This record gives sequence, structure tokens and C-alpha cells, in this order.
Amino acid sequence: MKCDNHTMLLYAVTDRSWVGKQTLYQQVESALKGGVTCVQLREKELDEAAFLQEAVEIHALCQRYGVPFFINDNVDIALQCHAEGVHVGQEDMAAAQVRARVGDGMMIGVSVHNVAEALEAVKNGADCLGVGAVFATHTKTDVSQMSPETLRQICDAVDIPVVAIGGIHKDNILQLKGSGVDGVALVSAIFGASDIEAECRELKALSEQIVK
Repeated sequence: MKCDNHTMLLYAVTDRSWVGKQTLYQQVESALKGGVTCVQLREKELDEAAFLQEAVEIHALCQRYGVPFFINDNVDIALQCHAEGVHVGQEDMAAAQVRARVGDGMMIGVSVHNVAEALEAVKNGADCLGVGAVFATHTKTDVSQMSPETLRQICDAVDIPVVAIGGIHKDNILQLKGSGVDGVALVSAIFGASDIEAECRELKALSEQIVK
């Protein structure tokens, strides 16, 4: 399955720490109503059974909105819930191994931090890249901030969609204009918002400006 540039425009990555007034399911639906174009379910604490149940429910929700659904890290869950994609980091299973597990019908996203990692991911079958951290971020403390030049070099080096991630919010998103990215992946900027649907509408309009 090929990755469409347009589906990477506003990529929502879930974070259970923001669950409060709404359940995670309700938060994702609010984001979908607001126009997110891709959803990644990221769970670090749930056991496998609870993760799978949640994945099946949120995948069905995404299908109703016609939006591709990715699982973070867990290839087994991605296969069991028939997700459209799975996203892995540099410390997780290599893209070539993931491809061997999932076949050609599932998209593979890979986190990369430099041109060498980007080219290796493409060679091993990646369909899209998550690149960052493009700004300082509290979500992932083990990733240093990337220079704008490195981001541009990665975008220039590959012919698959590139999604910027890390510390992006509506006050800095336009700084990515001209970088070559196909979209942005957001965690707290979406799920930490008091009105997720309205925030996503605003973020999508800004995202459209940076990819023109």
C-alpha cells in the first residue's frame, strides 16, 4: 500500500496522558471531525488485550471517516486489528523485518533523524518518514532538536512522504514552510487542546500553508 502525500497533512498521534473530560476514543473522534488526515495509536502502558480492543474500536472509527490508521511500534497489534499502517522507531524492529511480517498491504512509517537513516529506511521498504524533533519537545526526551537544514536535506533525499514531528504547535508551524515536508505529526497540540475539533480545523489550515 502506497502512502498518499495528502493523508500525511495533519497526522494525529495519541497520548493517553491528555485523557480527562473525554475518553481517548472521543478525543480521536473530535480530531477526525476537525479534519485530521491520519491517526496513529500510541500506547506504552496498556496490556496487549486492552491495546488490541482499543485498536479495533479506534480503527473502526477512522474507517468511518475514511482516514488511515497506524499503530505505533506494535506489529502484532497492527496485524490483528488490520491497521492501514505501522510506525517504528530506530530502536524498534527494522523496516525490512516489519515488511517481512506485514507483507505489501500495510504502510510502514519509520522515525529518522538524519539523511543516512532516511535512505536506509527507504531502502528497507518504508512508505513514509517521521522526521524530528523539529522543535524542542517534552513528549520525547531522548530526541534532540533537528536543524532546519537537516530537515530540508532529508526531504530532498527521499521520494516518499515526510512528516515533521516534535514540538509543533500553531505558533511555530509556519516556520516549516519551504522545508519540503508533506505534513505534520502532532501530539499535545491536538490532544492537549481544550477544544480538539476547533484546534484541528485551525492546525489543518496552517498545515495546508506549509506544504504549498
